[in-house]
Formats: sequence, C-alpha cells, structure tokens
Amino acid sequence: MTDKPKIYIIDVTNRDGVQTSRICLSKLQKTMINIYLNEMGVFQSEFGFPLTRHETNYLNANLELVAIKALVPIRLGGWLRATKDDVKNAFGLVPHLKHLNLSISTSDQMIIHKFKGKLDHRSVIKEMVEAVKEARKNKAESVGVNAEDASRTGMDYLIEFALSAKTAGADRIRYCDTLGCDTPFTIYERIKLLAEAVNMPIEIHCHNDLGLVVANSIAGAKAAIDAGCDAYINTCVNGMGERAGNADLVSVILALKYGMGMSGYALDERLVLKMAWKACKYASYAFGVPIPINQPGVGSNAFAHESGIHADGALKDRRNYELYDFEELGRGEPEIIETGRKITAGEYSGIKGFRNVYEKLEVAFGGDKEATEILELVRYANVHNQKPLVDDELKFIAAHPDIARKIFTMSP
Repeated sequence: MTDKPKIYIIDVTNRDGVQTSRICLSKLQKTMINIYLNEMGVFQSEFGFPLTRHETNYLNANLELVAIKALVPIRLGGWLRATKDDVKNAFGLVPHLKHLNLSISTSDQMIIHKFKGKLDHRSVIKEMVEAVKEARKNKAESVGVNAEDASRTGMDYLIEFALSAKTAGADRIRYCDTLGCDTPFTIYERIKLLAEAVNMPIEIHCHNDLGLVVANSIAGAKAAIDAGCDAYINTCVNGMGERAGNADLVSVILALKYGMGMSGYALDERLVLKMAWKACKYASYAFGVPIPINQPGVGSNAFAHESGIHADGALKDRRNYELYDFEELGRGEPEIIETGRKITAGEYSGIKGFRNVYEKLEVAFGGDKEATEILELVRYANVHNQKPLVDDELKFIAAHPDIARKIFTMSP
C-alpha cells in the first residue's frame, strides 16, 4: 500500500458482464473490450475463466498480447473457485496467468443452504487458504480473495476469513454484495470495520438489485480509504452483469471525480475518460444492448436540454445545468454516416473489395499473399462474431494475425 490510499478500477465485464442472461460476447469482442479498457487506463480486467475450456485459447492469446507489450499496462486477471485443484489446473491450461481472484461463499445462508454439508465455516477458510498458497506456489503476482455474499456474512467471521487470506498471502479481499442488498450506509460501516481489522486493500463488488450499485460502490471505497486502505471498485461497461447488473464503469468514475465530498479521495491517475464514449458504444454493439438514453455521461440525453429555462441557462454557461463536459467523455465530434456506395468485409468477401476496405483504414499489405491471409482471418472473424466487424476489429486482425487466429480457434 502507498502512503496515500487510492481508488482503482477492476472491470469485470469479461467475467461478470458476460454472465448476463441471454447474451454473450465472442472471444474477439472480449479482446476488444480488454483493449478499450487498457486505453481508458483501467487498472485490471477480469478477463475470463481459466478453467473454462472454450476460453483457453482466448486467455493465452490475450496474455501473448501482454508479453509483446500490445496490451499494457492493464493487468489481466482470471476468476477461479477458491480450491487448490482449480488453481493447479488453471495454471496447467493458462501457464502465464499472473493475476487471479479466488472465490468462495462465506455467509451462513450459502454455507448451509448452498454447500449442503460439504463445507462448514472452518473448511471454507481451509479451502481458501490452500488455494491462495497454491497460487503463490505457481508464482501468481497478485491474488484477490472473494468473500461471496459478504454483505450477509457475520462480521466476526468475515474478519477471520480475511485475516486468514492475508496470512496465506492474499493481496486484497473482495467484499461481494452478491444479492445487491446493501445500502450506502451498511456497506460503509461494514467495509470500514473490515478494513480497520485486516489493514489490507478492499475490493468492492456490488450488484444493482435495489438500484444502489454505484452509490454502494462509492460508499464502500470511501470506507476503505477512510480506514487507510486502498480500494478497488468492480465495474462493468454500461452496467452489464447478472440480474440487474453491476456498477457502470463510467458512472463510477464520474461519481468519484464530481461527486460532492469526494474531492479528497485519490483516483488512479491513469484513468482517461476520453475513451469512454468509444468503449461504451462498442460494448453496446457487441452485446446487442442499447445504451439507455438517460445513462450518465454516454446516454443520448445526458447533455440534452429541452426545457426553456434549462436551455437558456445552458446556453449562457454550460455549468448552469451540466456538471461535467461532454468533451471529457470523448463526445462532441461529428459522426459521419455513409449513405452512398459502401464496400464491406464479411465472410464471403473477395480480395478486391476487401483490399478497398483496408485502404480506407490506411492499412497497407505487402502483397496479395499477405492480403489473402488477412482476408481469410476476417472471414472467420465475421463467422465468429456473427455481425459485421468494426474498424478497430479489422485493424486488430491486420496488426496481430497470429494472435487473432488463436482467438478464433477452439477445440471441444
């Protein structure tokens, strides 16, 4: 920990976001999310499940992007159950995994009614400790321990669990409001008690079942900082996530930057909101879920004024009715829509039309052989995504064809 605690963002779009019922992302789309999060200065992306076999090539390919410095400085972290065998098997499948979160339930409700006698309070801690030690044995650079259903866990046991994780070698504790039942008042009180007792960084993972997810995330981070510990807030782009969703990435950053009473709390200086508009639009396209018109910062009405009084005031001085500038989020540039002839690159493209698409992107090929190889990958990518590729996806494939090939490949 530093002398002055900070608030960092660990985005979980590629883990919790993709668990949103009825929707999914392709491995290329997950890769692009990692790239956009990196460009936004997000500290870490929880990029997937190391034990899920259809993720293996994607995870290893993204770690290869890290190795060649094409995806840095963001950390890529995997999610695992907190068991020794899962950790051991994960490093067998994804040997270059450096960052991970180990999760196990801690509430009486889940220990009694989910584990059904397979684990009790003592064995939950034992399983977790063995998993942390196995991760350290495999040279993990950072290990977070998740207390699932922490909001319904007795404080004495939660503190005992966290202290055991710290002693075993964990870097931080993830406080999971799994059911979204906390309020800003309860989560502040509980996390402050936890942070003061364990004196280690606290990760805040909240759900939006009561519509309080951003408020709870900010209150939890404030509690950790007030106790002298770093805070890590879990977010998802556009607030995706199971049931009612997770904390929206942009809303959390805006609340930390512009919320009353938050000016004394240090936010990770690498965060760049200028990329927000692009990242949120891409995630909306990839998920197939429109951005609500009233979404903070990036909704189509976020800076729209119709009331005469509001319009007059905003025209005189934007600060009359706008808390922050649309330019800060990467908005304001005219968006060009082509209405004439357009050549696209798809699964049935030919070489001439394909080269025309890349010429417009100012991407040059060494010859027909190279262009044909990239065309073949673009065809697979279209089948992989099941929708037209965006310009950044086309550029990524041309820049990293060998890594793209791995991302598109999976063997059942």
